[in-house]
Amino acid sequence: MNYLLIHHKMALKLTEKGSHEAENPIEASLREAFEFLKPQLNPPFSLKVLKEEEYSNLNKAIIFGILAQPHLAEVHIKHLHAIITDGYGFFTRMLIKIVDELYVKLLDSVKIQVVWVAKEMLNVLGVGFDELLVALLRQIVGGDFSEGNLWLCLEMVTLFLANWDCLLEEEPLVLSKGLYVFLRLLTDHCRVRGNPMIDALKRMEVEFCVRLLREQCPLCLKIGRDLIRLLQDLVHVPEFKAIWKDLLLNPRQFGVDGFKDISQIYRTKTPSSYFLLRITPDMETKLKFLLTHVKFGSQKRHQDWFAKKFLGVPESEILLIDIVRFICCSVHPSSEIMQPDILPRWAVIGWLLKSCRKSYIEANLKLALFYDWLFFDETTDNVMSIEPAILLMVNSIPNHIEVTCTLLDFILIMVHNYDIERKEIVSKGVSTALSALVKRGIVSSLDVLIRCDMIAPVLRETFGKLVMVMQDTHSKR
Repeated sequence: MNYLLIHHKMALKLTEKGSHEAENPIEASLREAFEFLKPQLNPPFSLKVLKEEEYSNLNKAIIFGILAQPHLAEVHIKHLHAIITDGYGFFTRMLIKIVDELYVKLLDSVKIQVVWVAKEMLNVLGVGFDELLVALLRQIVGGDFSEGNLWLCLEMVTLFLANWDCLLEEEPLVLSKGLYVFLRLLTDHCRVRGNPMIDALKRMEVEFCVRLLREQCPLCLKIGRDLIRLLQDLVHVPEFKAIWKDLLLNPRQFGVDGFKDISQIYRTKTPSSYFLLRITPDMETKLKFLLTHVKFGSQKRHQDWFAKKFLGVPESEILLIDIVRFICCSVHPSSEIMQPDILPRWAVIGWLLKSCRKSYIEANLKLALFYDWLFFDETTDNVMSIEPAILLMVNSIPNHIEVTCTLLDFILIMVHNYDIERKEIVSKGVSTALSALVKRGIVSSLDVLIRCDMIAPVLRETFGKLVMVMQDTHSKR
């Protein structure tokens, strides 16, 4: 796909659709406004005061013109600047809607225009430009090495580097969201060798991430503990190896007041908005449908459809990690949804775990599942984030006992080996998590794991000791 060889005389449309497919309502609304107001879209422009409906329709017409007529985009954007009365709020909201709901269907020429106009909104500091950038970041799909996906990734990292000072001054949090995305993508890109486009992209991603970590560490720390989880995957990259060394041995190097030890990051829960960054809006909608409308026992065809749509190629397996983290930390069903006949989160995660083919992805998926256990604090963490793991272990007895055993083995290994220098912190986190799960009635008792004959004696014994420590610690409070 060559983004530069697209002729502007194509029929005016935004998306590619089948001959029997109805036009998307968003595109239909924009086209209708464009056709109706076409005489007003050429200079000289009318400067009359517009009523609310007239204003929104003219905004829609201009959006369609910018996206469908690249050769006239400069004319349309000047027209927009002349009529704006709301700080570009309506215009930006419409663009976000287009990105969220239509991006994958947009013509290549239209995608180029969406990125171009996003840069324009940043230049004029349009209301909501940061949300527009986040919407575009969410459209970069993990594990997708297609030219179009790499193009979007390159465009976004270039935009972030080129507008560093502006973003830092106006919307610094969007930089931390960029960091989360590019750290995660680097894990994919560093596995590819000998691809010039990916090599160039990697250099820019490394430049952006390292610069932000070195120069604006307080911003990076807003990500919380998942920052460490992402950095772990990049320890083999020289620039990140140096950052790791300073995090562990010389945290004052980052110039953050009061930052003395990596354990302070462990104790900071990652805001749920970060987990959305690696899930496309379409994927989010489908996952939420699975977890709110599908009956337990009738999920296979829905899961097969989801796998075919989002996990269809081997490289997309990397998404399983992000999906599990999203389900644990961002999808907390209400009591109405948590009915026995609705597909529970633990069952979906069990299916995703069994979908793993690569051992390193399986290990990272388990870490995503248990990560909040390692540093759990009842005063700041949510028990719903740790609920799926315990229910998956308990409900896999007896029919899927291998799942129970592999998860139990994993959490015990984590207690002893995740951070040997700070083993007490991890041990305390896991014992606090277990205590909270029993106290909140998620499980009535941990005996089901300690006394199950199908679990290897050494696992039961080691887990039993951890439970005894938990009971001893919490009985003293």
